[in-house]
Amino acid sequence: MTPANSAEEALDEALALVSRAPEGGGAGGRRALSWPRAREASVHAGAGARARTHRVPLAEALGEVLAAPLDALTDLPSFDTSAMDGWAVAGPGPWSVRTGTGVLAGSDRPEPLADGEAVRIATGARIPADTTAVIRSEHCREAGSQLFADRPVLTGQDIRPRGQECRSGDLLLPAGSLVTPAVLGLAAAAGYDELTTRPRPRVEVLVLGDELLTEGRPHDGLIRDALSPMLGPWLARLGAEVVGTRRLGDDPAGAAALLDAVTTSTADVLVTTGGTASGPVDHVHPVLLKAGAELLVDGVAVRPGHPMLLARIGGRADGRHLVGLPGNPLAAVSGLLTLAEPLLRALAGRRNRPRYTAPVQGDVPGHPYDTRLVPVVLSDEHAVPLRYHGPAMLRGVAAADALAVVPPKGARAGQDLEILDLPWASGGCFT
Repeated sequence: MTPANSAEEALDEALALVSRAPEGGGAGGRRALSWPRAREASVHAGAGARARTHRVPLAEALGEVLAAPLDALTDLPSFDTSAMDGWAVAGPGPWSVRTGTGVLAGSDRPEPLADGEAVRIATGARIPADTTAVIRSEHCREAGSQLFADRPVLTGQDIRPRGQECRSGDLLLPAGSLVTPAVLGLAAAAGYDELTTRPRPRVEVLVLGDELLTEGRPHDGLIRDALSPMLGPWLARLGAEVVGTRRLGDDPAGAAALLDAVTTSTADVLVTTGGTASGPVDHVHPVLLKAGAELLVDGVAVRPGHPMLLARIGGRADGRHLVGLPGNPLAAVSGLLTLAEPLLRALAGRRNRPRYTAPVQGDVPGHPYDTRLVPVVLSDEHAVPLRYHGPAMLRGVAAADALAVVPPKGARAGQDLEILDLPWASGGCFT
């Protein structure tokens, strides 16, 4: 048995021996929510905040959500246009070819066609009045001053009539639609220079702990800060505007700085790491109590990451929240997926991700009462669990496409499990 396998089996045995009751008392007697209920509470918290809107140029709206419907400001196309490079013709052929450069996109209104006349035309160019059809270049031939069609010509062929895509005032997209590159293109085509959107939630990250190094190798009981490099980019991928990352100590000065941040930060969401349990230097709960915050989620029945929390700061409509992540790296990832992502999506006005499942390859041990989140690679047929998934490990999730949601008591080979895509693996450039 290799050391890695031995560690895996030790973890599985430890999980099987735990006998804490579901939704029972957690650390300090606090009541842990089930994983599904914690996610619902996070969505509800974000959806209950007062929506903010702003008007921004198209280039700044990418990744935000429309706060107002996108109505057509004009007919699209706004005039009859050619759908192909070729010839605009009037009446039956053969046709007399009009001399000159032809009709180009962006040129002035062309002269009407006489019956039996043809003029060369480019894709996107305005159709001359009295045009019967457009003939593609490859479907006709010139002979002297005349044009002959190689196949039957249908009235209106390869002409995009005015208003084919929409009429002025038509609803193009409803409020709540995500602004993607395609939406930017549609808005520009419809005549928009600016869009009214819901801004990205502003997030400040506070990394707590005295044992963290910012450079070099771990030594003398000190470890590298793995969370500061990870959390900012991860939160940005979830659609947040990360306004800063700070490190605070575990001493009284650090607790005072945390209280100051909780009471004065202008961020919509504070994300803290560590200090959420009940140890001697775990300051998050006392600080939230002193700040008058309302605990919405205080512990979640999930492994790793059960000491995570969600608190509301100030009034319900203010929309300011604190997400407390555990200090262990994979446990912090669990908190991101459980509480931070649903909260940020709701604050941004975005819909929840569509849920989907995949059959798991092999048996997966479970906790007697808690949900487990296990890093997996997605093959064509299965979700393949990865090793190195202890609370302090990042090796598994760094190689993963997603995390699989393993129900209490585990899963059998081939059982369908809910899959939580990681934002970079799911193409989350605009999330």
